[in-house]
Amino acid sequence: MSATRDHLGRHVVAVTGIGLVTPLGFGVPETWAGLVAGRSGIRRISRFPTDHLKTTIAGQVDLPEDATRSEPLACPARVERMGTIAAEEAVAQAGFAGRRFPGPLFMGMPPVEIEWTQRLALARKVQGNAGGEVRYPDLVAAASGDRDLYEGFLYGGVGERIADRFGAEGAPISLTTACATGASSIQLGIEAIQRGEAPAALCIGAEGSVQAEALIRFSLLSALSTRNEDPARASRPFEKTREGFVMSEGAAALVLESLESARARGAEVLGLVLGAGERADSFHRTRSNPDGGAIVGAMRAAIADAGLQPADIDYVNAHGTGTPENDKMETLGMLAVFGEGKTPPISSTKSMIGHTLSAAGAVEAAISLLTIRHGMLPPTINHETPDPAIPLDVVPNVARPAKVRRVLSNSFGFGGQNVCLVLGAAE
Repeated sequence: MSATRDHLGRHVVAVTGIGLVTPLGFGVPETWAGLVAGRSGIRRISRFPTDHLKTTIAGQVDLPEDATRSEPLACPARVERMGTIAAEEAVAQAGFAGRRFPGPLFMGMPPVEIEWTQRLALARKVQGNAGGEVRYPDLVAAASGDRDLYEGFLYGGVGERIADRFGAEGAPISLTTACATGASSIQLGIEAIQRGEAPAALCIGAEGSVQAEALIRFSLLSALSTRNEDPARASRPFEKTREGFVMSEGAAALVLESLESARARGAEVLGLVLGAGERADSFHRTRSNPDGGAIVGAMRAAIADAGLQPADIDYVNAHGTGTPENDKMETLGMLAVFGEGKTPPISSTKSMIGHTLSAAGAVEAAISLLTIRHGMLPPTINHETPDPAIPLDVVPNVARPAKVRRVLSNSFGFGGQNVCLVLGAAE
């Protein structure tokens, strides 16, 4: 291994820019300060009526334009706005502001579809023309020729517009791998740099699905917490009384760059991305295989890809959603990979910011880098009653100073789509 090549002879991947938008605030300083303080960003939903909904809380991000709009921004527009804000912070920190970005964009985001606001607008249009019953073909006909509607809900359009804004090279890649999406976007950037295809990559994970229809769908899966009376205490990963995750939104952006390129232009290296591992189990549309094979495999693959052993990992940023099954499976995976009595500290920042879904892998990779840089483990808050089935050090309730050189960041998605990243200190 040379100074700029890894144990497999690939380009070492450095991080030179980080951007964050979360329910704790806009920008890296606000989010990090909230995490270290153990502050929750979960609150009652105010963007739309929640009458008759089982869950009425979320990690809501209030954009400046929300205050002046009569109707909420649709998910794709919200994703684009938050993704752009995060990217602006990351690109500026990396020193590329005002210049064409010298690499591709990898945009992780949720699937998109026409939402109820747009459907109702089309229905009013149909009724205004003819009155009477509105059928689906009528809605399709009413939408024909509506260029703004088409562009607004074109899946690849978000990435194209963000790529144009920053002058990213090549065709932007938009992708979704459920809750692992943000980590997948980083993995694609890593691989492009390692192969020498690009000197840099702009990797974004963004989520804007705090809207009624998404909330109802997750409720029907019995996946959401219904602890509505006390929003700040609702997200309880690894805790005995956990009952489900809290939906959230936000974005994170990382500027990845070959270490050689970063050094050549005198950029500050914020950390390294040492490895990535992915495994899919193809077991169920929402559940993980009970044997934990894909979860264990993804963690082991990431550690091996980094040229490390499990004992080299100082801390794990958990997927830690707060659902009974997910936390149990992650615990079993930790014990299998590290061994009983040998597991490093693991905490879930979802206890404070909720589950940002498509953004989660990128948000948590960013937080992992901040953990290394600041020497502080963010806590798992709301840890009141330990679960005897989870024999892990979950950094309960209070942030902890620690010397951290290498972090494993876990992202386990619906349908068994699992991606793990290993982040390291700048040498």
